[in-house]
Amino acid sequence: MKKRPGQRHESDNADRWLLTYADLVTLLLGLFVILYAMSKIDVGRYNIAIATLSGVFGKTPSGVLSGSANAIEPPVPDMFRSRRVVTTSLEGVLALDTRNGTIFLSHNERGVTVHIMDELLFGSGSAIVKTAAKAILDSLSSVLKELPFDIRVEGHTDDVPIKTSTFPSNWHLSVARAVNTAHYLISENGVAPERVSVVGYADYHPIAPNDSETLRRRNRRVDIVIITDIPKER
Repeated sequence: MKKRPGQRHESDNADRWLLTYADLVTLLLGLFVILYAMSKIDVGRYNIAIATLSGVFGKTPSGVLSGSANAIEPPVPDMFRSRRVVTTSLEGVLALDTRNGTIFLSHNERGVTVHIMDELLFGSGSAIVKTAAKAILDSLSSVLKELPFDIRVEGHTDDVPIKTSTFPSNWHLSVARAVNTAHYLISENGVAPERVSVVGYADYHPIAPNDSETLRRRNRRVDIVIITDIPKER
């Protein structure tokens, strides 16, 4: 049969949809690749963010659907798990509820800090550890010497200047108190000396304003910091 004029041209046009379809598939593939790349989650950072926010709001990290049997609970990073363990252990041995605010705990990016007011450890203007305070340090050491973390003993004073033959300044007093506290933990309780460091801050790191005797009392302290950011090999 003789082909009518223009028949081949119509057949060619009918097949051109395949080119458009192929272009569409290629674009969709590229789009999905981009979306997939954007949806990749840094699991480590996600877990740290979840643990941090949970701590702020006083809740334990839970699954996306709370109460669901199939909810996935993200793992808590070791750093935060260690801080909880350390805090629980310290609260158990220090009997914080019976100390009338002379010992309390706090948390920051370094780890867990035990704040001990100077009246519990030392006499006025003295750096000699009181006999009555040694039982407290003994209890504290029972936890400290079992930890795989570094320990930093920090001495602090209020802003009232001291100038005696023994301590010419608050710097001297704060360092001496930190040194004597650390020495007792090491020599009498077996805390590993290679994990202990000492520093004196005088009155330059207050935790309360120095505008009344009650608040100055909080600044006269020794802080024992359990540095939980980088655990050490035991």
